[in-house]
Amino acid sequence: MMSSVPQFIGVEDKIVGPLTWKQLGWMISMGAVLLVVFSYVDTTLFIILGIPIAFLFLVFAFYRPNGFPFTTFIFYFILFLFRPKVAVWEKTPPKVSYVEPKKQPTEVIMTTEKKIDREKLSSLAHILDNPD
Repeated sequence: MMSSVPQFIGVEDKIVGPLTWKQLGWMISMGAVLLVVFSYVDTTLFIILGIPIAFLFLVFAFYRPNGFPFTTFIFYFILFLFRPKVAVWEKTPPKVSYVEPKKQPTEVIMTTEKKIDREKLSSLAHILDNPD
């Protein structure tokens, strides 16, 4: 029996037109914040404050640096700011200069061959066999 493998698992579902749930939530939040600002300030100040607020919410809704949501990017930026910076490296040992030892004259040692006779070998074997 053949079964189909689901594809595009990482793609979020579109809810309203081309918007996903998260994008729709950011857009509704932007509208709510702009409505509150509009009700408390006059028109000129609303335009001055409304443009950066709208830009910020649009960035949170649609901008994805390096494939991550912008909220994740901001979260990691805040962690970077407040975590201690630790630099770890391997300490290299100090360089040791090599000093060549003084050459001493070498002595030539002459060795002579020692010949062992059958008698000496048998007496040596007798001594080793009898420890007393």
